[in-house]
Amino acid sequence: MKQLLTTTMLLVAGWVLPLNAQDTDSKTGLIMDEGWETVRTNCISCHSAQLITSNFGNRAVWKSRILWMQDTQGLPQLSPATEEIILAYLAAHYGPKEATRRATLPPALMPDNPYRTLD
Repeated sequence: MKQLLTTTMLLVAGWVLPLNAQDTDSKTGLIMDEGWETVRTNCISCHSAQLITSNFGNRAVWKSRILWMQDTQGLPQLSPATEEIILAYLAAHYGPKEATRRATLPPALMPDNPYRTLD
């Protein structure tokens, strides 16, 4: 009841609370859940955490990025256990988004094309 009251008061005050808020590390912005420290230790030494938090992909996409970094950027081979922790964390928290772009505007809402078209 107390949480409902607090949520209601915040909503009335103009704040919007995420339904499934997760704690994030104040220094990196990474979601603090199982595996985040392994990601921080192995990934942030070469690039910023923002590169992680601004990207999304399924497990195969993240695996391909790790392989690319190993092939071209000098990332050393990870132990199978470490790679598993990293892939599980990234796929769980930075997996594919269902809708990453807005829907296309209907033709009636599009501006007139100022360029001549060939008919």
